[in-house]
Amino acid sequence: MPASGRPTVRSRRLGTALRTYRLAAKLDQLEAADIIAASQARISRLETGHVTARVIEVRLLLDAYGIKDPDVRAKLEELAKHSKNRGWWLEHAAHLRPDYLDHIALEDDATYIREWQPVLVPGLLQTPAYAEATISAGPNYISPEQLEHLVMVRAGRKAKIDRGDAVYSAILWEAVIAHPLMSVEVHRDQLSAILEVAKRRNVTLQVLPFSAGAIAGSSYAFSSFSFDSEPVVEAVTMENLLGTSIIEPPQDLSRFSNAYDQLRSAALSPEASARFIRKVLADLEKEAS
Repeated sequence: MPASGRPTVRSRRLGTALRTYRLAAKLDQLEAADIIAASQARISRLETGHVTARVIEVRLLLDAYGIKDPDVRAKLEELAKHSKNRGWWLEHAAHLRPDYLDHIALEDDATYIREWQPVLVPGLLQTPAYAEATISAGPNYISPEQLEHLVMVRAGRKAKIDRGDAVYSAILWEAVIAHPLMSVEVHRDQLSAILEVAKRRNVTLQVLPFSAGAIAGSSYAFSSFSFDSEPVVEAVTMENLLGTSIIEPPQDLSRFSNAYDQLRSAALSPEASARFIRKVLADLEKEAS
């Protein structure tokens, strides 16, 4: 069972895939249970992620379901191997919501990450000072100790992009760049940091200008994740006052994929976006001098 007693993102992803392949093979849970010499209840709990499948169980089930693609098999076996692994972020678990832990786990596994942000600089790009300012501005009281942990977690998340462990794309509305929501000094440092990160080969940053019109209001902020060698969206997260919602149904994921493509088409090119950020930064520095 996952250590927390609740399905982890990895165990749930594995379970969802096993259920999809079982249904495609037209087998019921009792027949699947016979394949691994287990009870129907175990198959049910495997498919909901409440227990973690062993690698041998995954292999037997995939054989029975007719799944021969080596990449698919390797991916699911990896999920089985690592679904119980403790991520670096669990050192801070006492200070993090369970849904935020799930978001970080998705982020940590992802090979492709795409984000649309109309209000704030995404967490994966934030400087410690910017992170502290945005976290402190939230509607809920944050103790100094919890604030320290949350800022450290933001830095830990950003390390994945700095290492080049994922291909990262972000689209920011012009307001995020042009209108500081905290001190001008913090905002200037944040813009400088964005320009540096945008130079990385694994990073694509675009600005959606005001002139793009109403498309900026077509979607709330969201992050999408892919876990294979191709950027097929397999999970999306959206934050709100109640926490982080994880979206996984394929019919819903396609909507976010289409929304991102539309936003990307309407946004400035990466080169034009960098020029725009440099101009805003230069204007802010002039005003401060």
